[in-house]
Amino acid sequence: MPSFGKASARLLIVGLAPGVQGANRTGRPFTGDFAGDLLFATLKEYGFAGGVYRADPHDGLALKDVMISNAVRCVPPQNKPLPAEIRACNGFLRTRIDMLREVKAIVALGRVAHDGVLSALEVRKALHPFAHGAEHEIGALRLFDSYHCSRYNTNTGVLTPEMFGQVFQRVRAYLNSR
Repeated sequence: MPSFGKASARLLIVGLAPGVQGANRTGRPFTGDFAGDLLFATLKEYGFAGGVYRADPHDGLALKDVMISNAVRCVPPQNKPLPAEIRACNGFLRTRIDMLREVKAIVALGRVAHDGVLSALEVRKALHPFAHGAEHEIGALRLFDSYHCSRYNTNTGVLTPEMFGQVFQRVRAYLNSR
């Protein structure tokens, strides 16, 4: 699954993997599933996206200063990638981060994305434990953690739209200060 956004982005959002009903079907990350509904609405609210989102890669949605990628590049069985799959894809994530010359912030959507980012940056995971709302300084980057915006997490109350928005509010404030 290709990334979505411009190479000049200052914000990289890292998800788990392409969703079978969303990105795998539509060809654009987070497009066509509930996680995309929440993600793109939140990005629009905080000025990271504009245009219309209709769960169609030709809907006119445009990201602003953002690129979206995944820790795992292919659809894993039952949306649960095996450790070997995560490791096999990590070089792609490292290359993506390296190619973003202006990146200042990364939002990791869930623990797999968080751990994938740390592995790609060759940082010890024990020094930066995952927690929703946590922020980690890693060299010139700031890593922001959020629970994944999946329907499961929102239906069970693990993540509310307000909690998700607070992460992006802090990201916006951070980038505005740079």
